[in-house]
Amino acid sequence: REAFFHHAVIRCYWSGHSERCRYYSEKCMNLFGQGGQPTAYVAKFFFGLNAIDLLRKKRHASKSKVGLRKAIAAMKDAAANSEWNFMNKLRLLEAEQQHLTRHHWRAIDLYDASIQSAKKSGFIHEQGLACEKAGFYFKNLD
Repeated sequence: REAFFHHAVIRCYWSGHSERCRYYSEKCMNLFGQGGQPTAYVAKFFFGLNAIDLLRKKRHASKSKVGLRKAIAAMKDAAANSEWNFMNKLRLLEAEQQHLTRHHWRAIDLYDASIQSAKKSGFIHEQGLACEKAGFYFKNLD
C-alpha cells in the first residue's frame, strides 16, 4: 500500500491532478506517520509542491499554507540528516514560497541554490525541475 500511494502522489503531481495528489499525499503521510524514511520525505516534498500549485489556483488556501509549512519543516529535518539528498528539495520549496510572497531577490537566490545543489548531488531530474520552476518564475515576472 505504501508504494502504491507514494507512486500515486508522484504520478498525480506530474499529471497535474492537484486534488488527487493532495488526497494521495494525505494517505501517504498517514501511512508513513512521522517516520524518517526517505520515501516519506519524497512524498512530503511533492505534497509541498502540490500545495504551492493549489495556492496559485486559489484552492484550499488555508490547508495548502499549512501543508507547505509542514513540507518545508520536513525538508529541513531531512536536509539536516542528508544534505546531499534533500537540500535541493528544501531550496526549491523555499524558492516557490518566496515566489508566492513576491520576495523576488530571495526567490532568485533560492532557485539558483536548488539548481546548484541538485547538480552537485547528480539529481539531473530534480535539477531539471528546479530549472523549469525558475523558468516559469522569470516568465511570469511583472
